Amino acid sequence: MNILQSVSKIEEDSGKDILLEILSDRYCRKILKSITYKPKSTIEIFEETGIPISTIYRRIQTLCDSKLLTISGTISEDGKKFFLYKSKVESINATFNNGKVDVEVILT
Repeated sequence: MNILQSVSKIEEDSGKDILLEILSDRYCRKILKSITYKPKSTIEIFEETGIPISTIYRRIQTLCDSKLLTISGTISEDGKKFFLYKSKVESINATFNNGKVDVEVILT
C-alpha cells in the first residue's frame, strides 16, 4: 500500500516561526504523538497524555490553524457532536545554517 506524502518547504518567516513554536511546545508534541497512528477524541488524548482538556482544545486549534491535523466528526444518537483528530505530520525538519533557518514539513 502506497502512502502519498506531501513535502512543503516553508518560505515565509511567520510560517517558520509558527512551526518552530509548535515543535518547542511539549503539549503540541505530546498531542501529535498521541494522534499519529489513530484518530482520537479530546477525552482519549487527555486519558493518554494527562494534558488538561482546556489546553488540549487550545493546542488542537493551533495545530488545525497550521493544517497539521485532519478532523472527522459524527453526531451521536443523543445529538452530541463527536470529533476525532489525527496528525497529518510525517516529519518536520528544521535547520539553522549560516544564519538561515530552513523548515520542511512532510505530511501524509
